[in-house]
Amino acid sequence: MPHPAPPDITRADWLMVATLGLVWGATFMVIEIALRGITPFWLAAGRVGFAALLSGFVWALRGGPVFTGAERSRAALIAIGALSTAIPFILLSWGQQYVTSGFAGVSMAAIALMVLPLAHFFVPGEEMTLRRMLGFTVGFCGVVILIGGQAFSSSGAAMEPLGRAACLGAAACYACGSVLTRRLPPADPIALSAVLLIVGAAIVVPAAWLTEGPPPLPDGPTLAAIAILGLIPTAGANLLRVLVIRSAGPTFMTLTNYQVPLWSVLFGAVFLGESLPPTLLGALLLILAGVALSQWGALKRLFGQSAA
Repeated sequence: MPHPAPPDITRADWLMVATLGLVWGATFMVIEIALRGITPFWLAAGRVGFAALLSGFVWALRGGPVFTGAERSRAALIAIGALSTAIPFILLSWGQQYVTSGFAGVSMAAIALMVLPLAHFFVPGEEMTLRRMLGFTVGFCGVVILIGGQAFSSSGAAMEPLGRAACLGAAACYACGSVLTRRLPPADPIALSAVLLIVGAAIVVPAAWLTEGPPPLPDGPTLAAIAILGLIPTAGANLLRVLVIRSAGPTFMTLTNYQVPLWSVLFGAVFLGESLPPTLLGALLLILAGVALSQWGALKRLFGQSAA
């Protein structure tokens, strides 16, 4: 199978990554509201199911195949749908019963470090360099400082080690799904996004039924929260995610994972009355320094284009 060319990162890629960080950072606030009226697995099933219906409807209106060339990779679609949507949603829903939210946040930031070796071996043009590794490590340290020591403190729960393993397993699924998405043959992004969500829904809905029984009947505010989660951070953001990975590669996509904890802390402070950590500014500087180090070449090209 011919490999994709090394990514040429554009202004649009930077804008999409920034948008994803903002959207996914706000998602934790909406999830907290939705969980007041529904169980965790059915919340995951509801948002993925709604997103799959919406994306599938848009795809049906547009028409057209998933793959735009002669080459097909249907087995990869099933694997990516499971790894990028279904399995991590299930693992996080289960794992966050036993771990602190801080540890879950650090786990998602660790996706960047997991993608580095995978992309090095499996994605041309994404080879690991000392500068790139240093940049992602500095950014990861910024996330740890932002979330604070509670990320690694023990809750004393007997199932906590398994909960931590579930969160890290979710991060590994996202990393593998990103690399596989980049390696797919030429595909229509809207059709690809819809199929991945349909595959995810086909896995998550039966898992929720087996785990938590028949679906509950949520109240109006909970249904509204599920609809928002399905529309914006699931259906809309999944399309942006596919576009970024196909255009700029999985390593660039991991910059989103450093933004998410930052935005979630800020949204929690503004809308939920949570306190801002005193280390916020230092953590932000470390995160930005890590981004600059890891994407120095792309930043030079971006500002070079802006000046031209």
